[in-house]
Amino acid sequence: MARVYNFSAGPGVLPEPVLKKAASELVEYKEAGMSVMEMSHRSKAFEEIIQSAERLFRELMQIPQNYHVLFLQGGATSQFSMIPLNLFRKSNKVDLVHTGTWTKKAMEEIKHYGTVNLIASSEDKNFSYIPKLEKNKFSKDAEYFYICSNNTIEGTRYTAYPDTGGVPLIADMSSHILSEVIDVNKFGIIFAGAQKNIGPAGLTIIVVREDLVGHAMEITPVMFNYATHVENKSLYNTPPTYSIYMAKLVFEWLKNLGGVAAMQKINKEKADILYNFLDNSSIFKSPIVREDRSLMNIPFVTGSKDLDAKFVKEAKNAGLVTLEGHRSVGGMRASIYNAMPAEGVKKLVDFMKKFESENK
Repeated sequence: MARVYNFSAGPGVLPEPVLKKAASELVEYKEAGMSVMEMSHRSKAFEEIIQSAERLFRELMQIPQNYHVLFLQGGATSQFSMIPLNLFRKSNKVDLVHTGTWTKKAMEEIKHYGTVNLIASSEDKNFSYIPKLEKNKFSKDAEYFYICSNNTIEGTRYTAYPDTGGVPLIADMSSHILSEVIDVNKFGIIFAGAQKNIGPAGLTIIVVREDLVGHAMEITPVMFNYATHVENKSLYNTPPTYSIYMAKLVFEWLKNLGGVAAMQKINKEKADILYNFLDNSSIFKSPIVREDRSLMNIPFVTGSKDLDAKFVKEAKNAGLVTLEGHRSVGGMRASIYNAMPAEGVKKLVDFMKKFESENK
């Protein structure tokens, strides 16, 4: 069976050259005589892998030296608790912009340890936009300011980041990290689950400014303390070794492609192909405000549940898979991460045109 075009929101599509490279090294990695999945995380071979992964990631993201890079487990979801445990010192208050499912989950965890000052929310219109922020609502004594910079389920993204002054800006970048150029200096912490633009599930990458490490609450478990992982170079316990290896291969692929700036240009071109069709379609529509549309996750609807279901079924038969919208919102969603080739987006649009002509 030929490879399909996988539009899954995560685990998402991986670059085919990366998969082939991993396949060639699956049984025996270089001169190690064993697979990466078998080798000790304390071995010289794996030390080379994790150091190379960090070096490449720093280069791609242009990460300043006063930031630590951590390769951890627990998914991005673990950071909803880990961040307040490490950053709460005085007010135990967080400023937060609510833009969907993942900020809701973050709020629920923050409230175990402190309070949330809701700066703005787009819930009034089904999270179809990024709300405008009023700086007079920002808290000067907030421990941090929290956003989800790309909303995987809802299909929105920040195109400009809030100026939070001396309050650390924290961003969940799980579904768009490495897809566009980001000024890391604007943030106190950036974190992302790997399974969208970095590699397979199992790895979470955290970029944390050094002054935010070493102040964890007394109740913080050792595995949730950033200092633990900084001091041990992400090797306090056995990390997700194979996921880190795969991430390294993805970073190499992205660097060879021209880096994040080149990838951003490609992503904009891919997204434009799909959005241009949606904006001129007679049956498909984008529910997202134009200026806040994600380049990675593109939801669309017909307005009919039956027609949506028919589309998803026929698309699958055409080799265009995992186009169902998230169960909480319905409709369809095409996740076109870095590894999705432009050809896949063009094939999707061609199929949508055909489906439209047959179902007017």
